[in-house]
Amino acid sequence: MEKLEILLQHWVEHNREHSGEFREWAGKAKAHGHTAVHDEILQAVEQMDRVNEFLLRALKRLGVNSG
Repeated sequence: MEKLEILLQHWVEHNREHSGEFREWAGKAKAHGHTAVHDEILQAVEQMDRVNEFLLRALKRLGVNSG
């Protein structure tokens, strides 16, 4: 279970890093007139944030307080 705890924490952090990158590139796409691309990337970010909610809930069920 220690390994699972470590993996869950890693996945949450990894997703947060990617989320930031995605937002950055969404902004660049929008700046170049690709509003639809921007919107699709932001939808992916929202889904990634939702995934993190589930991963954090799993951590909580393991008895780990992480945010």
